[in-house]
Amino acid sequence: MAQVGGAETAEKIADRNAKYALDPNQLKILVDGEPAGWVGVWKREWRGEPIWEIGWSVLRAFQGRGVAKTATRAAIEHARAMKAGAGAPGPRAIHAFPNVDNAPSNGVCRAAGFTLLGETTFEYPPGHFDTVNDWRLDL
Repeated sequence: MAQVGGAETAEKIADRNAKYALDPNQLKILVDGEPAGWVGVWKREWRGEPIWEIGWSVLRAFQGRGVAKTATRAAIEHARAMKAGAGAPGPRAIHAFPNVDNAPSNGVCRAAGFTLLGETTFEYPPGHFDTVNDWRLDL
C-alpha cells in the first residue's frame, strides 16, 4: 500500500471490501480457488474525457507469478463487454496510473498492451499527490 498513501486501518479495509463486494466491476482474483487479490475498473473523468480507470492488488504470496497480468487482461475484456453491451457511448479507453517507481505494475501495463503517455501528478487517496505514469488502452 506504500504506492497509494500507505497502510490503512482494519476498519477502513473492511469498509472498502464491503463496498467492492457489491460492485460488479470489482473482481476477486482466485488462484486454484484461493483468494489472491482483486482487479477492478471504475468510471471517472480524466482530462475532460470519460474513461475507465483500472487498478489491482495482488497478495504478496501470489506476486511474481503473472497473476496481475492475467487478471488485468480479464478486467480489460470485462470493460470491453460492458462497452459493447451498453448500447450508448461510454468510455473509449482504460487508463492505469501506477507510481513511476512501481516497476511490477508498470510491467503489467506494458504486458497488457497499454501505451505509456508519460508522467503526471495524480491525487489518490484524497490529499496524497504522487508522480505516476499515465497508461492508456483504447477499447
